[in-house]
Amino acid sequence: MATEILSHTLRVALYARVSTLNHKQDPELQLAELREYVARRGWTIANEYVDHGISGSKESRPALDRLMADAQRRRFDILLVWKLDRFARSLKFLVVSLAELAALGVAFVSLRDNLDLSTPMGRFTAQLIGAMAEFEKELIRERVQAGIDRRKDELQKRGWFTSKRGARCSALGRKRVSVDVAQIAALREHGRSWRAIASELGVGEGTVRRAALPRAKNVSAIGTGTSLVSGAA
Repeated sequence: MATEILSHTLRVALYARVSTLNHKQDPELQLAELREYVARRGWTIANEYVDHGISGSKESRPALDRLMADAQRRRFDILLVWKLDRFARSLKFLVVSLAELAALGVAFVSLRDNLDLSTPMGRFTAQLIGAMAEFEKELIRERVQAGIDRRKDELQKRGWFTSKRGARCSALGRKRVSVDVAQIAALREHGRSWRAIASELGVGEGTVRRAALPRAKNVSAIGTGTSLVSGAA
């Protein structure tokens, strides 16, 4: 974590974000409080980074990307945000970003959350956040596996599987590829994109789509006990 340093030496980066450009959302409301806090602490504002009309669920944002690039260049010592949800909506993204900032020697302060990672208590809080993220990851893994097992049972009853691994996919003149239909379905239920699933399974996106959404021209009728057939993308 970032080491504690004298307040008068601190260069501070301010980050603000509003998710919509309408509904009268104004980042100045956040920045005004941040500037006032900086003045009370006797710090110096190195730069201000503002993202307009961008969801906090997006890990890549123009201003945030510039901020992280400047952090790598050691252009500020502390990052100050109004609230945690202005910086990150994902616990995983928050933990990864805090770890990256800490490795760069940059402390993190969230004003409204009373979180200051330049202090011992703040660093302890960061460790708790990391433990929560690890716990969340394990829960997601367990839910995905449970979904895979449940979907496999359903598809086996319908006669889709020709092996324990999954549904066999093939097409005349094309490479035979085996994909796990249950795994695809479970990952889709957890919000994974077709491209991400294809990358994880090491097959083409078309193969994943055809396996999950079989068409009449390449799939035998469900319940006949025949295999699921599809061409590799």
